[in-house]
Amino acid sequence: MASRRRTLLKVIILGDSGVGKTSLMNQYVNKKFSNQYKATIGADFLTKEVQYEDRLFTLQIWDTAGQERFQSLGVAFYRGADCCVLVYDVNSMKSFDNLNNWREEFLIQASPSDPDNFPFVLLGNKVDIDGGNSRVVSEKKAKAWCASKGNIPYFETSAKEGTNVEDAFQCIVKDALKNEPEEELF
Repeated sequence: MASRRRTLLKVIILGDSGVGKTSLMNQYVNKKFSNQYKATIGADFLTKEVQYEDRLFTLQIWDTAGQERFQSLGVAFYRGADCCVLVYDVNSMKSFDNLNNWREEFLIQASPSDPDNFPFVLLGNKVDIDGGNSRVVSEKKAKAWCASKGNIPYFETSAKEGTNVEDAFQCIVKDALKNEPEEELF
């Protein structure tokens, strides 16, 4: 019989202010989207029960403020993370250019035991805006960035339309489990 033991998976979502971190989290957990923009202060988290390969997990998704002034809070929130999701807006080159800073900052603050193999997932959000006409970061450019960072999985998402949100989080769960220690058999 499959064990019904629950495991907690901690996922951190990082990226510039306004790229859609909160919206992606709400779309995934609550299947809801709001046009009301309200900046996250500090950090917030939602949980969702997920099943993966006949095991039950509690996914704890930490949504962090994109403003620099809250970055000092990082250490406490990043510790113990199983996966880090980096988000940028495909319509904003600045949010894409800042990905390196977010990734580096996370690795410094979280200090994972094996930083080279720590699971990251990149989401290019807001692909629905203006029918894709205001887009400034190409999928090719994003994929090249991912390849340069050890082949980070990449998804183009729309929190508003729900595009690829479920698929992206399935990948996030799978990647978060990669570093799970092998279970002791007794």
